[in-house]
Amino acid sequence: MPLPDTMYCSQQINIPPELPDILKNFTKAAIRTQPKDLMLWSSAYFNALSKDECLPVKDRLEMNVATQKTDTGLTPGLLKTLHKQLSHKETCVKEELRKKWKGLCLPMDQFETFLLLGSFASNIDWMEFFALCCNSLGGTLMSSLKFACEILTEDEEGGAARIPFTTFIKLYTYMAHLESDMPQDYINNFLSSLQAQVELQHGMIKPLDFIYLDDMDSTPPESSKFARAASKAE
Repeated sequence: MPLPDTMYCSQQINIPPELPDILKNFTKAAIRTQPKDLMLWSSAYFNALSKDECLPVKDRLEMNVATQKTDTGLTPGLLKTLHKQLSHKETCVKEELRKKWKGLCLPMDQFETFLLLGSFASNIDWMEFFALCCNSLGGTLMSSLKFACEILTEDEEGGAARIPFTTFIKLYTYMAHLESDMPQDYINNFLSSLQAQVELQHGMIKPLDFIYLDDMDSTPPESSKFARAASKAE
């Protein structure tokens, strides 16, 4: 007598009706995100999916990253994904951040460098950690702030990339303090110089309002405490 589990034809196999869509969405997400470790990323993807959490998936494929031969670590697309996963709270637990970082297959030595530079304890101010990440992407202060605007904005891609000036103030002040020789008077004067334009834009600021000041950013990126430490982690 045959065993009850014996299969005689494909019609006997029960395929969950949601399986095709799950696999299709997973495949599209993997292609967009281009994870360096597919198995590690897949574990993070399905773990987030099972908990109805924000998925570790980029909004779009970053072509310059997809075609590069060596892994450069953090990218704007990955940072935006990380922000979507963690920005719902002002602070996040270090282990939660470590898990999300690892789930995106980002270099752990880079993560440890950011923790060291920020002198973070068990609870981490997300926007401060975000600022450190932008600093690693930008090199100069103004370029780092431009990345921040492009990642945080609710404008359509290719638009003005506006963000609230209150958010800009926090990011700029924190990044500026990473530069050991940045006087507080300089920081205050810089922010004051933007105030009139911000008022015309109903409390919002965009990269075009400040990026022309990049030439005034006289602190060479290689001389900053951040850049020296970040270069060692790469």
